Amino acid sequence: MMFFTAALSAFALTSVVSGAPIRRQAANSTDVLVFQFADVLERLETEFYSQALAKFQDSDFTTAGFGNTAIPKELFSTIHGDEAAHTAIIDSTLVSLGAEPIKTCKFDFGDALKDVATMAATARVVENVGVSAYLGGANLLSNKELLVAAASILSVEARHQSLLNIMNTATSIPSAFDVALSPSQILAIAGSFISGCDLGIPANAALKVTNSGAPLPGTKLTFESAGIPSGVDTSTLTCQMMTGGNAFALALPFNDCVVPNISGPVYIFIVNGTQPLLNSQ
Repeated sequence: MMFFTAALSAFALTSVVSGAPIRRQAANSTDVLVFQFADVLERLETEFYSQALAKFQDSDFTTAGFGNTAIPKELFSTIHGDEAAHTAIIDSTLVSLGAEPIKTCKFDFGDALKDVATMAATARVVENVGVSAYLGGANLLSNKELLVAAASILSVEARHQSLLNIMNTATSIPSAFDVALSPSQILAIAGSFISGCDLGIPANAALKVTNSGAPLPGTKLTFESAGIPSGVDTSTLTCQMMTGGNAFALALPFNDCVVPNISGPVYIFIVNGTQPLLNSQ
């Protein structure tokens, strides 16, 4: 079965319990890999906000429609500090487990940082993907102390997401539930920003929504992906929309993938089958 994944926006550190590395229970190789992957994502977030804060001046925030530029700048600075603190504590935890953080990755955000409005919208997606990444990683962790440590970061990422939703004039908490994504699914979304390192995790093929303009309810979506073979019979494919709180994805014909009236983040999968995907790992 083919899976191509995209994220469609329809829409203060709690430092790992005590602030000290966790090392009471033995961690297996999967635990270590999950934390190494989380570390790379935290580095991505830290670098994203670092580049944004270095690039944009008060005038850029004013152009984006912020009357009081101090408020968004303070928010982005606070989030940046949280992400940097997450990176530092995960680094020290990995070292305490006898493993090394992956520090060779390069991050290129391209047009995501072309202006403040685009940066703020991207930040909203980045934080939501972070929440889904920690939820998906929780399913893979066997060490309960690492699980609690990850949860203490997840809750902060969720607060970031809510604040950025408000900043982007969206509903602060659009759904009662979030969606868990596997590391391979996360890389399909965030992998285009990352280069120069081997994460040891295969990525799902990335899916690009090619419509111009915002994908509002009623919009028929069109896609492109290097993973969709040329000449494939698209009548055999389905467009599946995964949202929080639903046991199964909404499965639609690939050629009639119309955005429904859904509140909150939507993850889209293209599948060569009609069976709705289960909203789980």
